[in-house]
Amino acid sequence: MIRDIGSSIGNAIAENIGRAAGRVQENKPLPSDLLESDDAYLVVFDAPGTTASDIQVRYIDDRVEVRIDRFRDFYDGFEMRYPGRGLALDGSVTLPSDAVVDPETAQATLKSNGTLHVRVPKAETDHDEDDVTDVGVETDDGEADAESEADADNETADADADDAAESADEDDEAA
Repeated sequence: MIRDIGSSIGNAIAENIGRAAGRVQENKPLPSDLLESDDAYLVVFDAPGTTASDIQVRYIDDRVEVRIDRFRDFYDGFEMRYPGRGLALDGSVTLPSDAVVDPETAQATLKSNGTLHVRVPKAETDHDEDDVTDVGVETDDGEADAESEADADNETADADADDAAESADEDDEAA
């Protein structure tokens, strides 16, 4: 009986410590590096234990923003004793104030070593600073996030439908 109480208290303490450690990790920004070449900026984020579908990348104003919502795997024959990893992680990097970039052609690649590389090409002219640009995430084996591919397919279908409607309108005006 006393042993059961001691075990129960020990489990509760371990669980609370684990949850606190996870909250600390979730409140700290993702570690990142900002690199620059002649033609682009490269932002590298630590993104351990994620898949491309777990990651959202956006370019907002002059910032690259990343949101990771990862999930815990279940392991047969094991129970959770210490939930210490944060599941919702965020990070952002502000580009230099004189940066002129083309966020529409930005690329994000999740590498097999658990880093996320976001490449934002430099541009000749400045973009509209109020724009928000979503960046699709690929894995380093070239597979695009299925959701991003579906979005791209939908955008292509929408554009095709718009073109067909415009063509029909022009035909009606010509007749």
